[in-house]
Amino acid sequence: MEDKDFVEWVDKYSVGIPDIDEQHKSLVNTINYLFGECKKGEEAANNAFRKTMKSLVDYVKFHFKTEEELMIKYNFPEEGYKAHKIEHEKFIIKVLEVVSDFENGKKFVPNQTTRFLRDWLLQHIAIVDKNYSEFLQKNMGLKK
Repeated sequence: MEDKDFVEWVDKYSVGIPDIDEQHKSLVNTINYLFGECKKGEEAANNAFRKTMKSLVDYVKFHFKTEEELMIKYNFPEEGYKAHKIEHEKFIIKVLEVVSDFENGKKFVPNQTTRFLRDWLLQHIAIVDKNYSEFLQKNMGLKK
């Protein structure tokens, strides 16, 4: 039986902005990597999280900055921008809490964290990011 990815990228997740879609796919790949390591046992999972979480936080910050800069550049309505930015900030805080707990030896359940990352990312892409998708596509000349 073929081992399926934990998160499978499907076209419905596309926001129609190539750079953003590629960044989302990169995040999906990281989540799939972490989940794959979770299936190998606690030691492999802990090692993967130790290696990956800081770079994941850095990449997420880079990704959020990309989205936010596009919103500013193309004059996305301010209330939408502010709400989106708050979503990003809440996520970063949560992930930093998980990282801190992990580094401080608190009970850590890697596959639970991976599921949180998956659920948040897919919900964020499918709902929150779709709020800017059409507006930015149109203003960037990607959609008529």
